[in-house]
Amino acid sequence: MNRDDFDGDHDYHMLIDGEWVSSASGQTFACEDPYLEHQWGRVPGAGTDDVDRAVQAARRAFDLNGWPQTTPSHRAALLRHLARLIEVNADALARQQIHENGKLIGEMRAGSGVLAAACHYFAGLAESFHGATVPSGFPNMISYTVREPIGVIAAITPWNSPLLLLGWKMFAALAAGNTVVIKPSEVTPTSTLMLGRLILEAGFPRGVVNIVTGNGKPGAALAGHPDVDKIAFTGSTATGREIAKTAALRNARVSLELGGKSPNIIFADAQISNAVNGVMAGIFAATGQSCMAGSRVLVEKTVYDEVAGLLVERGSRMIAGDPLDPRTQLGPLASRAQLEKVTGYFDIARDEGLECLTGGRRMERRGFFVEPTVYGNVDNHCRVARDEIFGPVIALIPFEDEEEALAIGNDTRYGLAGGVWTENVRRAHRVAMRLRVGTVWVNNYRQVSYNMPFGGFKESGLGRELGHEALNDYTEVKSIWIDTGNEISFKTG
Repeated sequence: MNRDDFDGDHDYHMLIDGEWVSSASGQTFACEDPYLEHQWGRVPGAGTDDVDRAVQAARRAFDLNGWPQTTPSHRAALLRHLARLIEVNADALARQQIHENGKLIGEMRAGSGVLAAACHYFAGLAESFHGATVPSGFPNMISYTVREPIGVIAAITPWNSPLLLLGWKMFAALAAGNTVVIKPSEVTPTSTLMLGRLILEAGFPRGVVNIVTGNGKPGAALAGHPDVDKIAFTGSTATGREIAKTAALRNARVSLELGGKSPNIIFADAQISNAVNGVMAGIFAATGQSCMAGSRVLVEKTVYDEVAGLLVERGSRMIAGDPLDPRTQLGPLASRAQLEKVTGYFDIARDEGLECLTGGRRMERRGFFVEPTVYGNVDNHCRVARDEIFGPVIALIPFEDEEEALAIGNDTRYGLAGGVWTENVRRAHRVAMRLRVGTVWVNNYRQVSYNMPFGGFKESGLGRELGHEALNDYTEVKSIWIDTGNEISFKTG
C-alpha cells in the first residue's frame, strides 16, 4: 500500500434514510493521520436534528416498511452479499482505518478478512436462530417461545478497531431483524462511511442502516432518544456508565463492552520465551490500544528477572514506523488526545516512584509515538496497575504462588480478559475457572473469533458480543400459550 494513493481528503456525507446528506448546521470537522500529524477530509458534525432524522428513518423501516417481517433467508442473503463486498474491498477498508487511527497494516488487513467472515457467520445465524417448544405442564395446552427483534438499535463504536467492533454489533442486529443507527468515533468516522456505501450496494432497504458522525453529542442524543430501543456501546467504562444511566430512565436495553485491566499471569513452569512473546502481542502489538490488552503482567518470583530482562530486550528493539509498512512493529497512538493521556501516565508513574525498566517517553520523531514501556516491581494498588491507560505500558507485578496470583489478578474493578502461561494442565484449568473475567487465554493471548462470545464481568460491561449468544442481546423472547381443549367452563354465583 502506498500513501500517495490515498484519496480521502474530500468532503464526506452522513447516511440517513438511504441518502448521503450534510449536517443540518453545515458544521464539519477533520480527521488527523496520527503518523503524518496531518489533517484531512471534512466530515459532517451532526446535531440533535440530524440524530432525530436518522432515528425516525430507522423507526419507519422497522415499524412501517416491513424490515422485521422479511424472511430470515432474505436477511441472510443481504448479509452474504455485504460480506462478499467487504472481501473485495478489504484493502481499501484497511487503509482507510490506518489513516484514521494508525494501526498496523498486518492487523487491519487481517481484520478486514475477519469482518467479512463474521458477516457470513451472522448470515447463517439469521436462518437458524429460533425459539423453543416448552412442555406446558397443563392438559390441552401448547406453549412455545419466539424471538423477535428489539427495534431501533443505536450502535456507538470506538476508534481502536472501528469496523470490526461495529460488525460485532451491526451484523447481529440486522440478522435478528432490527434497524440500526451508527455513531462512529469522531477519530475514525470515514471508514464507517465507506462501509455504509457497501451496505447500500448490498441492497439493504433505506432506513435499515443509518450513520451519523460527530463528537460525543450525537452519541448522547442517541442514548437519550425516546425512539431508540437499545444502545450497543463499546468504549470507556466512564462513558458506558453514563449511557446506562440515561437508558435506565426509560428502561431502554443496553449492551456495554467497556474497559479492562487484564492480568497476564506467567508461572515458573511456562515456556518463558513464548510467554514473553505472548505478553508483547497482548499489549505492544496494538500499541496497547485494545480493551483486552494484558497490561498487568503477573510473574512468579523465581522467573521474574528472566521475564523482565526479555521484555526489556525485545521491547526496546521493536521497529516503530509507518503503519502501512509491513516491517513496522509499533505504530503511533491514534490521536493527540490519546498521546496526552498516555504521556500523562508517565508523569504519574514518576510521581509514584515506579521503577521504569524501559521506555516512559514520547519518541523524538514525527507521529504520535511513545516508547514501549515496562514498569517493574509494581504494587497492584498503584495507578499504573489500576487505571486503563490504553497505551503500550506494562505493569510488571511479582507473585509468590498460585493463590497470590489469583488474588492480585482479581483485585481490579474490571473483568474483561486474562491470560495464563503454564505447562501444568491442571493449573491451567484451575486458574482459568477462578479468574473473574469474560475470556481466558491459556498459552496465548488476544485471540477472538466470530463464533466465541466476548464480553466482561464487573465494570467491564454488560451482555455478550459474537457467537450465537449475541443474538440473545438483539431479540426479545415472547411466550405463546395455545389452548387446544374444549370451551372454558366458568361458573358464577
